[in-house]
Amino acid sequence: MLKLEARPQPSKVWTYASPLLALAVTVLVGVILFSSLGKDPVRGLQVFFWEPIKTQYAIGELVVKATPLLLIALGLAVCFRSNVWNIGAEGQFVIGAVAAGGVALLADKSTGPWIVPVILLAGVAGGMLWAALVALLRDKFNASEILVSLMLVYVGVLVLGYLVYGPWKDPMGYNFPQTRNFDVVTQIPKLMKGSRMNIGVIIALVGVAALWIFLFRTRAGFSLQVGGLAPAAARYAGFSSRKALWTALLVSGGAAGLAGGLEVAGPIGQLTPYVPAGYGFAAIIVAYVGRLHPVGMVLSAVLMSMFYIGGELAQSRLGLPKSLTGVFQGLLLFALLACDTLVAYRIRRVRHQSAVVHTVAGA
Repeated sequence: MLKLEARPQPSKVWTYASPLLALAVTVLVGVILFSSLGKDPVRGLQVFFWEPIKTQYAIGELVVKATPLLLIALGLAVCFRSNVWNIGAEGQFVIGAVAAGGVALLADKSTGPWIVPVILLAGVAGGMLWAALVALLRDKFNASEILVSLMLVYVGVLVLGYLVYGPWKDPMGYNFPQTRNFDVVTQIPKLMKGSRMNIGVIIALVGVAALWIFLFRTRAGFSLQVGGLAPAAARYAGFSSRKALWTALLVSGGAAGLAGGLEVAGPIGQLTPYVPAGYGFAAIIVAYVGRLHPVGMVLSAVLMSMFYIGGELAQSRLGLPKSLTGVFQGLLLFALLACDTLVAYRIRRVRHQSAVVHTVAGA
């Protein structure tokens, strides 16, 4: 008989081994899933884990997908470490894209390259504004940041829809709900020819280093983490919970807005109703699979990007629905939550009670 027994202290080994076990469980369930759908499981795994890294162009696409996931996850890690549950990064991503897109639409042929940083700053400002609404309602009215941030996702999507179906709709766009294509001068500079990778990758990696320094080398980062782990101790130490709330949400919103700006002024090149791609929700999984550590989130963002690209390839090459991406994302999250049990508990094999009694009686 197996029994879960609480560990005296959390296991450091399982803290890092748990995501690997969760990935193995996800792959195993994926094999069963492909077989039950009548598809070759080896081919299915190939589509998800080999095709995205098969060529140089494929690796570039992998990085393009991973960049917004990583940026949003970095911001969410600040929130989650400070015990602020920002679930609505998708809405901050959308509003950041809207703000950046609005600035990009102002550009014309006489505009210089200076417009690119302005576009990105507009994206950051848009995301911060949307997150500030959450912080304000939580701070002044004690509203749940989970519900407020989640509901604001749908408001943000409606704002985007109103603009692309209404005042910002391209009159030459054959009645499609989209803005005109942004001018070339507004596009985020690419890193190399023949690839869609742009400077967003460098910005994200700089963000990784900046977050590591902020969390582990600054007093502000330390106070945020103490507030998340032990609110009473934070109050006793004089750390302001209000400051932590505003800081966490503004940083998170700014990162999500920046990701939105990079996306519309980069690979998309215009505003459409399809800007919300679920990056804000997938980034929650990225943050937790990466253990809320900047370096860990780089790896988990690449993994999640594989799921996105694998889902698209599975649709075109295996005839499977694109929703398979969400299935794999959900599987990974549930497997991680289950495997995390081993961080705080260990499995013990115990003998049946009757056997124990019999042994004692015989003695």
